[in-house]
Amino acid sequence: MSKYSWYTKMILFGCLLSILPVLALGFFSYLKSAESIQSQVNLGNIQIMKQTNGNVEQVLKRLDQNLTNLSNSTLMQDALYSHLDYYNFQIYNNLRREMSLMQSIDTQVTDIVLMNAANGWVINNSGLFALDNYPARDKLLEFQKLPLNSTWVLHESGILGETMPGRCAYTLSQVRKLPLLSSEKRGVVYASIPACSLAAMIKDDTEKQEVMIFDKDFRIMVHPDETLIGKRLPEIGYMNEQDLAQFTEEKVGQFEADLPDGRASVTYVRSEFNGWIYASFTEISAITEEARSIGWFTLVVCLVLAGMSVGAVWLGSRRMYTPIRGIVRAISDRLPDPTMKEQNEFQLIHEHIQDMFRSNTSLKHELHQNTQQVRTFFLTRWYQGNVKQGELEDKMALYGYAPVIASWEHLAVLTLQIDRLEQTRYDAKDLDLLLFAANNIIEDLIPSQNRLTPVIVDQTQATLVGQGNMTPEEFNAYLYEVTESIQTHIRSFLDLVVSIGISLPFRTLSKAPRAYHEGMEALKHRLKLGEGVIIHYANVNSGKHTLISPFPQQVENELIDSIKLADEERADELLQQWMGEVFHKERSPQEYQTSLIRLLNHLMGVMQESGIALNVIQPEDGSLYEELLQLYVPKDIEKWFRKRIVGPMIGVFRDRSDSQFRSLSEEIIDLIHQHFDTDLTLEECAAKLHYNASYLSSVFKKETNLSFSDYLTTYRFQMAKQWLVETDIPIKDIAQKLGYNNPQNFIRSFRKLEDMTPGQYRTKYAGKEG
Repeated sequence: MSKYSWYTKMILFGCLLSILPVLALGFFSYLKSAESIQSQVNLGNIQIMKQTNGNVEQVLKRLDQNLTNLSNSTLMQDALYSHLDYYNFQIYNNLRREMSLMQSIDTQVTDIVLMNAANGWVINNSGLFALDNYPARDKLLEFQKLPLNSTWVLHESGILGETMPGRCAYTLSQVRKLPLLSSEKRGVVYASIPACSLAAMIKDDTEKQEVMIFDKDFRIMVHPDETLIGKRLPEIGYMNEQDLAQFTEEKVGQFEADLPDGRASVTYVRSEFNGWIYASFTEISAITEEARSIGWFTLVVCLVLAGMSVGAVWLGSRRMYTPIRGIVRAISDRLPDPTMKEQNEFQLIHEHIQDMFRSNTSLKHELHQNTQQVRTFFLTRWYQGNVKQGELEDKMALYGYAPVIASWEHLAVLTLQIDRLEQTRYDAKDLDLLLFAANNIIEDLIPSQNRLTPVIVDQTQATLVGQGNMTPEEFNAYLYEVTESIQTHIRSFLDLVVSIGISLPFRTLSKAPRAYHEGMEALKHRLKLGEGVIIHYANVNSGKHTLISPFPQQVENELIDSIKLADEERADELLQQWMGEVFHKERSPQEYQTSLIRLLNHLMGVMQESGIALNVIQPEDGSLYEELLQLYVPKDIEKWFRKRIVGPMIGVFRDRSDSQFRSLSEEIIDLIHQHFDTDLTLEECAAKLHYNASYLSSVFKKETNLSFSDYLTTYRFQMAKQWLVETDIPIKDIAQKLGYNNPQNFIRSFRKLEDMTPGQYRTKYAGKEG
């Protein structure tokens, strides 16, 4: 078998069927796990950002609240409208105490500065200063020009004259213009928180996640890396201007973006307090890292399950394939073409079964055709009176007519002849075809349960018609109706004029030959009645049956063949049988003499055809006919035929037999050797040699001790063995050359003869020829 055999495909299919679901399940499990992990990470990031937002805003709101309380206090109102000097030391001292209370670990505030531009003084952690002498005078005056009364300002540490700039490079300050409720602003107060203090609150320990805070303009306000503070996201390579639109006005959101280090998941929370955006950037690889570990574990489990499935598939397929292997081995040994073994098993079995069905169909068709031919031949012999009574019943049952005729009470034979072909579109060569067409028309018009198969006898179409449950008058009317319909249809379809003869009705099948003769006699009256007539024999013979003397034609033919073969014993048996059939029934002496003269005429005709001189058996001073007519006892007549006619003829043929039989046999053998690769038949040989086929069969068997078909088959197989050994002709072509339509039939016959297939024979003997 080829590598693409069904066994291989069965294993591959089983493996795919068992492995693919496992791999698909593992793959979808991995996808689901990864999706679940990413969903959990995203939810976790949202929670973290909300918590971070809450923690930072708690500090900012506390600062905002404390600064609001300070700004609205009566102490601040008094201070804003006072010239602070040593006379107002109490106000300064109280302010200084309140401002120091706002600077604590909880508030993260490091500096508070109060500037009164109207009265020209500044208070910070170091004390009271004149505004004009204050180092950050210009910056403080710029704060007073800010558009909003309360603003968060990012600036570098120390540029506002803070007393405690600390270690942070940047400071976040909330600036308030005072007084809050007045349109005329007299000064500002601001409180500073180091940016690194807030950065410590949002710092994440993981390396794959980055958290930052930026304002509405996407300028970074808080970041663990102080070098990035104050820069916009596009400046540091985090997203471009178009991607910034993904930060929607929603309070919470998530999306994915491309960062310099790869693709990342961005989670953000927008502050309702000051509009800042708290965002975390988490690398996708960090999110999927746990999913990858789950994926590897899933892959290992799937591979283990797949391996177990492959083992189970292999064992199961091997067990199920065992009977198939046996069938394939039995078929492959009989294959005529070695290339067919390259097919897979079921193709091979299918081809073999199809071939069997084709052979069966062909045999059925041939059997049906042969049955039809044999049935037609039987009916022809029957109408001509060459079927015995005992044989008639058996043949009727054999050909399936018994159930049909069982219900018949009245029978008649219809004989049909074409009147003329002149002045029609047909020629004489079309006569057989036209009779065949008429046959088909009759088969269509008369139901099969009311007739036997129509046949053609000597250019006459004959049909036996039967009916039950009818009176004789009704049956005659039925016959006229049927024959008129036949004439009408033949005239319509074939444009021909035909005449039909109808026999007298009868009841027993043995009278059919007589009825056929009556139908033929009726047709002879066309000489007086013209063409295209329907003639009932009752109208021409006063309703009386003819008396036909039975003549055993078949026995006579066999007797003549036995004489030609010089088979004296067989000739005596057949002569005795012929006499018995002739003298079996009571007839007139003239009728006996007619049959005897007829036999004598036929025997003398055989002598003339065979070149035997009549003086060999005929006396010079008398006549054989006179001798025969002087005999009246059957035994004397049989003895006379044996002594005067049959015996001398056998002697002459015996003298000729040795050379003639040998010559005929050699000629037949020569024809076999020349035409063995055709559909040669004994009938073809007989036609070429101008002999009767039955005679040649007897001669050939007598000379070779083999029948014609046995000798032909033996010679064909001798040639087949020669081709198998000496050539590389494919077995299929050898079978075709020998006349086998089906190579399997040739292989079966060869195996039966040689106990091995043609392929095995070629393998065994081809290499030994040298």
